[in-house]
Amino acid sequence: MTETSDTRSAAGAAQEAPRSRLQRLMRYIPLIAPVLLWAVPCWVLLHTGQRWPLPVTLIGTALSVLGLAGMPLAMVRGHGRRQQDRAAIVGDTLLGCVWVLFTWSVLLGVLLRLALTVGGVGDGQDRARIVTWAVLGVAAALLAGGYAEARRVPRVRRLDVELPRLGAGLDGTRVVLITDTHYGPLDRARWSARVCETVNTLEADLVCHTGDIADGTAERRRAQAVPLGTVQATRARVYVTGNHEYYSEAQGWVDLMGELGWEPLRNRHLLLERGGDTLVVAGVDDVTAESSGLAGHRAHLAGALRGADPDHPVLLLAHQPKFIDRAAAHGIDLQLSGHTHGGQIWPFHYLVRLDQPAVAGLSSHGARTLLYTSRGTGFWGPPFRVFAPSEITLLVLRSPRRSG
Repeated sequence: MTETSDTRSAAGAAQEAPRSRLQRLMRYIPLIAPVLLWAVPCWVLLHTGQRWPLPVTLIGTALSVLGLAGMPLAMVRGHGRRQQDRAAIVGDTLLGCVWVLFTWSVLLGVLLRLALTVGGVGDGQDRARIVTWAVLGVAAALLAGGYAEARRVPRVRRLDVELPRLGAGLDGTRVVLITDTHYGPLDRARWSARVCETVNTLEADLVCHTGDIADGTAERRRAQAVPLGTVQATRARVYVTGNHEYYSEAQGWVDLMGELGWEPLRNRHLLLERGGDTLVVAGVDDVTAESSGLAGHRAHLAGALRGADPDHPVLLLAHQPKFIDRAAAHGIDLQLSGHTHGGQIWPFHYLVRLDQPAVAGLSSHGARTLLYTSRGTGFWGPPFRVFAPSEITLLVLRSPRRSG
């Protein structure tokens, strides 16, 4: 008995050792990542055989050092206790720019240089300078296009979604999804109004906002959020909290959305009835709600469904796609989520996929549960969207029993 216990203890200790080393390594990532983000482009663009004139090398290197020092400082001042919007804009913009530069310095620094070498193009200096100008050109084009994409009114993405349990009376129900508006340091009140005008052209029965309304308190971002009060729906406008609300006094956002005529579905449901059939529309707080310490806030699916007829189909609003495991276990028919932004700036979606089961679009989970993950209506932080366009989503619910 003692030997068995000792063996298990030894095995447990062996498993804990790599885990603890990984945890220690993770602590250094916030320090290592900014250095890599700035050092790699600096090295690829200036110090890999280009032999630029000394002033060019010195100025470029100095700018990289200033970026490395200034970006974290600006982000701390912008998103920390001081909440200085101008600093946030500077820090977020630098982050987006250096991420794109880093990505394409790595890709073109390896692939293009290899292709030029194999093709026998020029000497080492010629190839190095071609890589530099290619990286700068690609980065500039992507940042310009990404900025325009982030600031434009999103395109409407329409999708028919068949739900096997949906009654024929509910066939054709129009559900509009907006999410991750992230009103923040850049004043987007006019953009917000234009988004709401677009939503109102879609003749929705139900309009849903699945959280991350803003970065900042409801009092501070009120002017940008007020246009949400103009959104029209024939049946209901419903809202659930996202994780960013819990960084910014979530209850204030719940209260403001109620004031604007939206129904916050905080672990509860309402019924949408048409043609003798019923759809349960339920919502839960974000999965981070409980750890926020805010009294009464948590993701409680059983509470959201309490009193609902189990024979009725259920449309669930949950901010993060990762809630789908619980939704599938309860036999939810369709979950609507946001949170991922579709990665926002390629290739960040590969990192998002490490945390979430889906990044964008419609996916199937379990026996009957569908998940729709929106790429988001706004943007967070860096004012760029690269290969991850924003969207306003129109989902037309279809019944398999519809006639014609």
